Amino acid sequence: MPHILQKLFFRLNYLPGAWRLVWAAAPRWTVAWAVLLALQGVLPVATIFLTRRVVDALVAAMRHEAGAGPPAVLLLVGAMAGLLLAGEGLAAANKWVRGAQSELVQDYIIARIHDQALALDLAFYESPAYFDKLYQARTDAYSRPLALLEGFGSTLQGALTLAAMASVLLVFSWWIPLLLVLSAAPALFVVVRCARQQNDWRLRATQDRRRADYYDWLLLDQHAAAELRLFDLGSYFRPLFQTLRARLRGEQRQLARAQAWAEFCAAVCGLAALGLSVGWVLWRAALGGFSLGQVALFYQAFSQGQRLMHTTLENVGQIYSNTLFLDNLFEFLALQPHLTSPAQPRSAPPVRDSIRFENVTFRYPGSARPALENFNLTLQAGQIAAVVGENGAGKSTLIKLLCRFYDPEQGTVTFDGVDARDLAQEDLWRLVTMLFQAPVHFRVTAGESIALGDWRNAPTVEEISAAAQAAGADTPIGKLPEGYDTLLSKHFGGAEMSVGEWQRVALARAFLRPAAIIALDEPTSAMDAWAEADWMARFRALAAGRTALIITHRFTTARQADVIHVMAGGRIVESGRHEELLALNGSYARAWRLQTRDWQDDATQPSAAKGREKEKGGAL
Repeated sequence: MPHILQKLFFRLNYLPGAWRLVWAAAPRWTVAWAVLLALQGVLPVATIFLTRRVVDALVAAMRHEAGAGPPAVLLLVGAMAGLLLAGEGLAAANKWVRGAQSELVQDYIIARIHDQALALDLAFYESPAYFDKLYQARTDAYSRPLALLEGFGSTLQGALTLAAMASVLLVFSWWIPLLLVLSAAPALFVVVRCARQQNDWRLRATQDRRRADYYDWLLLDQHAAAELRLFDLGSYFRPLFQTLRARLRGEQRQLARAQAWAEFCAAVCGLAALGLSVGWVLWRAALGGFSLGQVALFYQAFSQGQRLMHTTLENVGQIYSNTLFLDNLFEFLALQPHLTSPAQPRSAPPVRDSIRFENVTFRYPGSARPALENFNLTLQAGQIAAVVGENGAGKSTLIKLLCRFYDPEQGTVTFDGVDARDLAQEDLWRLVTMLFQAPVHFRVTAGESIALGDWRNAPTVEEISAAAQAAGADTPIGKLPEGYDTLLSKHFGGAEMSVGEWQRVALARAFLRPAAIIALDEPTSAMDAWAEADWMARFRALAAGRTALIITHRFTTARQADVIHVMAGGRIVESGRHEELLALNGSYARAWRLQTRDWQDDATQPSAAKGREKEKGGAL
C-alpha cells in the first residue's frame, strides 16, 4: 500500500501541467466550475444535520413537548426541500459549465496537437513509434486534462464533505472515523492497480488498435471501394478486422473480470465495517445511550461517508489513470523537430546563379541503404532541368532535399552558394513551388483548391483562372456544374474529377505561387499524349525566367527540358540535351528507343541483341 500511495503522489506532478492547459483554454468557465464544486461539497453535510433535526422534531412533536409541533416540523422539512432543490440546481449548472468547458478544452488540445504535428519534420513519419504517440495523443488525451482536473476537484470536494462527516461521527466514538477510513483501503488498492493494468494494456495494444482502425477505414474508404469489390478484398480484410477486434475484446474482458472480482472483495470489506459500526450504535441506543435522531444521523453519516469514500477513491483512480494517459500527450507535445531554422538566418537569395547538390549523402531514417551517396548536381538558374532514371534511383529524394524536408548526412544543398541550413525554413519554402507525385485531393471548391497554392496573398479570380489555363485545368473545370465554385468532393455532395483532371488542378495550384523555383514530380503521369504536348508548350512559357526541376518517367516530357540528367544508383550517370544523349547511345538512348518503340533505328541490330537491349533499358 505505501508503494501504491507513492506512485499516486508522484503522478500528481502532472496536475500543474493539466491545470495550465485547462486554464489556457477556458479560464472563466474553470472559475465557475470550481465555485460550483465547493458549493456542492457543503450541501450534503447541511442535509444530514437537517435530517437529524427533522427526526428529533418529529419525536418531540409525538411526545407533545413544549415548542414542538407541526409548524416547526414543516419549517425544517421546507428547509430540507430547499437544500435538495439547491443541490439539483447546482448539479444542472455544473453539467452545463462542464459541457462548455469540455468543448473549449478539447478544441484547445486538438489545436496543440495540430500545431505540434505541423512543426515536426518528415523524418518523424518514417517511425512507427511516432504514429503510436500520435494515436495515443489523439484518442486518449483530448479530454484527459479536463478529466484529471475534474477528478482532482471532485476529490477535494469529497474530502471536504468527508471531513465534515468525520467530525459528526467523532461525537459517537473516536474509532468510528478511523474505521470508515480503513474500510476504504482495499478499494484504494483496487482502483490504482486496475488503472495501472488498463494503461499497460492500452500501451501494449496501441499498434493492434491502430491496425484495427486501419482495417475499419479501408473497408469504408471511397478510394478503396472499387478494388475491394473487384478483387473481393472485403472477404479478406473483414476477417482480419474481426479477428483483431475479437482478441482486443478478449483482453478487455479479462481485465474487466479481474477488476470486478477485486471490487467485489473490497465492497465486502466495506459492508463488514458498516455492519460492525451500525450494530454497535444500535446496541448503545438500546441501552439508552443515543436518541432515535442520533441513530438516524449516524446511519446517514456513516453510509454516506462510505459512499463518498467509494466515489472519492474512484476519482483517485481516475486521477491516476488520467495521469498515466497524459504521459502520451505530454510526450507527444515534448517532441522536438530535427530540422529548425538557424538563430540568425541569412536572407533568401534570388537564385540567379545555380542550385547545387555537392557531395550529398543521404539515407532515410531507419534505412541502411543510402538513397544518395556522394551525389553532385548543378541546376543552372533559369533553366528547365529534367531528371530521369529507374525506380529507386533517388529522383524524388532530390526534391525533398531541395525543399529541406530532410538534411543530408554529408554534403550541402546550396542556393546561389547559400547553404539551405542557413536559411529560415519559411523563407526557403517560399522560394519553391511544388507538384507532388501524389497531390492531395482537397475537398474544397475548384477555385479554392487552386488558390491554396498562394492563399496567404489572397489571389484574385483572374490569377486563379490564369493558373488554371497554364496547367490546362480550365477546360475540365469549365465542364463542372458550377465551374470554379464547384465543390470537388462527392463525399460532401459535390462533383468528382478524373485522376488526370485532379493532376491538372494540382499543377495549377503549383503554378499560382510566384516562386523562383518550380519542382514537379511526375507532372504528366496521368495525362494522355495530346494533353502532355499541350501542357509542355504552356509550361515553357510559364517557367520563363524561373528555375524548373522536373522528375519524370516520360521521356517525351523530359525531351522538352533544356538539360536532362539520368540517375542510376543514387548518382548522375549522363547529362545533356535530348539529342546529345541520343548521340551518346547510352542508357538514356536505349530507354528512349524502348519507350517510343523506335524500332526503325534498331532495324540493323540482330533480334537477340534488341532483346538484350530491351532488358537493359526498360527500367528507365
